Amino acid sequence: MLDINADIYITGSNAYLLSGELATYLAGRYIEIRLYPFSFAEVLAMEKHQGNIVSIRDSFRTYVKRGGFPFLYNYSFSDADAMLYLTDIFNSTILKDIVQRNRVRDAALLRMLILYFIANTANTFSANSIIKYLKNQKRSISTETIYNYIEYCRSACLLHLVKRNDLAGKSLLATQEKIYLVDHGIREALLGTNETHINLVLENIVYMELIRRGYEVTVGKLKTLEVDFCAQKGTETLYIQVCYLLATDETINREFGALALIPDNYPKYVFSMDEFDFSRNGIIHKNICDFLLETLST
Repeated sequence: MLDINADIYITGSNAYLLSGELATYLAGRYIEIRLYPFSFAEVLAMEKHQGNIVSIRDSFRTYVKRGGFPFLYNYSFSDADAMLYLTDIFNSTILKDIVQRNRVRDAALLRMLILYFIANTANTFSANSIIKYLKNQKRSISTETIYNYIEYCRSACLLHLVKRNDLAGKSLLATQEKIYLVDHGIREALLGTNETHINLVLENIVYMELIRRGYEVTVGKLKTLEVDFCAQKGTETLYIQVCYLLATDETINREFGALALIPDNYPKYVFSMDEFDFSRNGIIHKNICDFLLETLST
């Protein structure tokens, strides 16, 4: 039950970093409400409300490119104007929310590191690989600085750092985390490659949807195999694989095979853009659009 005497404040895409600061000053109890960019369901609802009659698949293609910042769906933007708007958000977040608040001395190095993370969305990373990459760019950085910069970006609600979960040993692993973006449209605006790297973008979209639905999300590891997401909420656990298309036997075996080896009976899903139902051996296949527009049943 909500305590009417509690202090209430809202944190969102550009205000999230204020939550830690406000908590220091607020007396008594308070409730934090986290806001995220629009989900695909919210984008579709907005388009229907405005009388824009488009197919779900056409809307999703737009969502893959533009992401979910609400302003983009309040008005009719050209692709060029939409990308300019997202680029401005990125630059504003970098310069104001991160560099100024954290007194970052080398803004160019910070930007280079963030662009590296954006280009490698949904890929595992290690501090050593980043140090090696920057060395090739004639720049140097310490492991401590890398993680400080990541924390600045998390506080500014730009990036999410996701740990790996050893599904056999039931423990979190301290290395090879993954980075996800709060909004994949920023990636398109800066790199222009969302459709080229559609697998990574779809994984990012599913991750953010799970977060919106209140799940705690980790990346599953099972021996040499990876499960994209282990999502937990209370006593509920879901295992999820994400890919673009189940176009080959190799892809089908990879996505379903990792889930089949998990030694428990929690629900297991494979999400892709296929229209045909590939469900098998108790593992449920869903079209990604269908998942985004309905609630999972466990």
